[in-house]
Amino acid sequence: MSMSDIEFKFDKLKEILLSFESVLLAFSGGVDSTFLLKVSKEVLGNSVVAVTAVSPLYPEYEIEEAVNTASMFDVKHITVENRALSDNEFIKNPPDRCYVCKRSLFLKMKSLAADENCSVIIDGTNADDGKSYRPGMRALKELGIRSPLKDSGLIKEDIRILSKRLGLLTWDKPSCACLASRFPYGVNLNKEDLIKVEKAEACIRNYKDAQVRVRHYGDTARIEVLPEDMDIFLDNKIRNEIIATFKDIGYTYVTLDMEGFRSGSMDEVLPKK
Repeated sequence: MSMSDIEFKFDKLKEILLSFESVLLAFSGGVDSTFLLKVSKEVLGNSVVAVTAVSPLYPEYEIEEAVNTASMFDVKHITVENRALSDNEFIKNPPDRCYVCKRSLFLKMKSLAADENCSVIIDGTNADDGKSYRPGMRALKELGIRSPLKDSGLIKEDIRILSKRLGLLTWDKPSCACLASRFPYGVNLNKEDLIKVEKAEACIRNYKDAQVRVRHYGDTARIEVLPEDMDIFLDNKIRNEIIATFKDIGYTYVTLDMEGFRSGSMDEVLPKK
């Protein structure tokens, strides 16, 4: 991808944002939404409100970073409780779990947008996201949520390049996803197991700020990191400390996925289309 192509898409993004009178942005604090918040603030000034969902479904450090980033950008920031764990349909963890969650959450954001006099709700979906299984995107379409990064054709690599140019610390931040994505479909979700996963992933990051997922199978943890980060497990001292921590958290068996990190690995059991 040439810089001229990226610049073209970047200009298109700004044109799209300029067409909005004011926006309420679903802000997770990740690579995409941080970039979008930065550009939205530059284009629309004070006509931007950021909203971050709070729940055991999201790691605490992600929420803290979102709060700090919004403050740094001088953007009005609101936190709203995501009550998906009170929804029996969501708790059952079906393959369309994300649709159930996002529809409920963005209905709440539509109400907030009305209260804040924001004309459009936007989110950080990018042009790569349609390439994988993303049932939550159906909820966005049904509710009229706009995705300016996707609409401008910006993919993840573009966003990282532009984020670095803008001086954003998130340019090389590992991608993050809702903690529910660590559980096999059909396994009921609960706060206690979500906390176990969050602690286990934090343990790995204490040794290396790596892209990590801990997939939860009852008493077994399956660790996914990028192949180039697997070297941390070759150190006997570190490996034994990780095993001890995981057992303290509540896992009996601790395994390393030799295939390495891949987004949406839990979707591999779904029928191929």
